Amino acid sequence: MSSPVPALSELAQRMREIDLTRRRWTAAHAGVETWVDGPGLRSVLRRHLLDLGPAKAAALVERSRETTTHFAWCLRDNPDEPFTFWLHEYKPQQDWRPGYADSVHNHRYHFCTVILHGGYRHERFDATVDPDTGLISAAKLTHRTDCETGASGIMLADQFHRIPRAVDGTMTFLVKSRPVTPWSLSYDPDTHIGHRHVPVESRLEELTRRI
Repeated sequence: MSSPVPALSELAQRMREIDLTRRRWTAAHAGVETWVDGPGLRSVLRRHLLDLGPAKAAALVERSRETTTHFAWCLRDNPDEPFTFWLHEYKPQQDWRPGYADSVHNHRYHFCTVILHGGYRHERFDATVDPDTGLISAAKLTHRTDCETGASGIMLADQFHRIPRAVDGTMTFLVKSRPVTPWSLSYDPDTHIGHRHVPVESRLEELTRRI
């Protein structure tokens, strides 16, 4: 589905011109930073949502999802593009449930992000993955930053981080790559328990075998 908003299409065109391999996601981040320094990104995204129309709005809702800490709205997902655009709407801190953004985790994809409103504490970790279980067995904090509106960053699929808290009303815009690994990992630093997360859409073959 193509976006009717020129600014989103403009960013998509910039992303298509970048070789979005692991090494070039720094270039993707630089492109996003340049783009958001122009006319207000929040107003562009608001206009995008207002101009969707009923059918496109329904499709957006269908491909979006709720997590324990935020709502992840998929703004653009064209199958022929090696990236997707997302808006993350963080829940009030009192409504968070443990186990997602506040755990030490990585992602199946690379992404760059910018804070549209609010802010959060961002922590990066060195994680030890057990060679037998394939799960995280330990995590060491390496960097902590309190990020505010306008801050941006990049995360690669093999890097680990967490957001232990966010200002109420926080929203972020993200450009994500297509998945580069079949699953992601998380680790609870309090219980020292690790988990592997496999997306449901890739489990159909296993489900068929288990019936």
